[in-house]
Amino acid sequence: MIQTQRLTAALTPLDVALRLLCSDLKPVDAIEVPLEEAIGRVAAETSPLKAALPAFNTATTDGWALRASDIVGASSYSPLQLVKSPHWVETGERLPDNCDCVLDADLVEQTGPLCQVVAEAVPGQGVRRAGDDLAPGRSIVEAGRIVGSLDVLAARVAGLAHVAVRSPQVRIIDVQAADSSTASSQFIFDFAKAAGARVTMSKTNGRDAASIVAAVGVETCDLLLTVGGTGGGRTDATIHAIKECGTLLAYGLALQPGRMAAVGKIGATPVVALPGLPDQALGACLALVQPVLDMLTARLPRQEMVRPLARKISSAIGVAEIVLLKMSDQAWMPLAAGQLSLDAIINADAWLAVAGNSEGHAAGTPVGALSLREVS
Repeated sequence: MIQTQRLTAALTPLDVALRLLCSDLKPVDAIEVPLEEAIGRVAAETSPLKAALPAFNTATTDGWALRASDIVGASSYSPLQLVKSPHWVETGERLPDNCDCVLDADLVEQTGPLCQVVAEAVPGQGVRRAGDDLAPGRSIVEAGRIVGSLDVLAARVAGLAHVAVRSPQVRIIDVQAADSSTASSQFIFDFAKAAGARVTMSKTNGRDAASIVAAVGVETCDLLLTVGGTGGGRTDATIHAIKECGTLLAYGLALQPGRMAAVGKIGATPVVALPGLPDQALGACLALVQPVLDMLTARLPRQEMVRPLARKISSAIGVAEIVLLKMSDQAWMPLAAGQLSLDAIINADAWLAVAGNSEGHAAGTPVGALSLREVS
């Protein structure tokens, strides 16, 4: 006789499930990675600069290094004879200590040993002063922020070859789907990678509990995600597998989409069992996986974009609902709530979760939403 997975009579509130999942969870240790591998990962604390950047005055253009006070009044109508030949500098080269400006090549005329200037300058012209880029004591990349290409540019200019990041190891187990689709599992892979994680994915040989347990194995990670097999169908067995491997904390969440998700622990490793349908996987990812990854990476709080609602959002009491929003005339236009079509998913700019104890929000109410483009 086949034993099917059954939800409990009462669904677990989203905040309770998150609290159980994140109990005793701490950021992963920082690791040093080459700059080319740092982009897209979350920066950890880095040692502050010991010296200013640049450490000395440098030329920002090719030309003649001079002291501005020595060439006051020089013009093409009244050239100024120089006592001695000026020093030629290339872009990025250190200026002589007694110089504070750089003149273009055609503004200094040379005839044999004689030099004359045909234009004046102001102190700092053609010069990047010491400390103009970064002051001593400043870090190149702010801890908790996603490392971007501009951060890597600054790090290279500062002479760094590596940067410290927090990049949790995430394992994804794709439970073989009845229709052989891998769309949701591949989305979860991309989702976790975009959050700065190191991600591996394996596929089960079957949909039974033994196949899922075998895929879990003994390999360690910081977060384990399963995709598919969380329903109450005759071939769904992910929940049974979690019970065999560790502890099931909650199955059946007061979350839509994402009701069939589950959370657990295998040893100290948090486990999120995600439904296989794309919109269900997305809802559970936003509500459960994203907060866990943010904790593991010690990411700075995500910035909400506050706008008034173009029309009201209605929500059933007792269930947290994911709402997709699109920017329209500086207001949020709700596209879908609870049930998310692919059309709404690809057109949405942001999302918010309406709490289970709320009936929704009236039109014109300012609400804070998080970007959906960061996870696509």
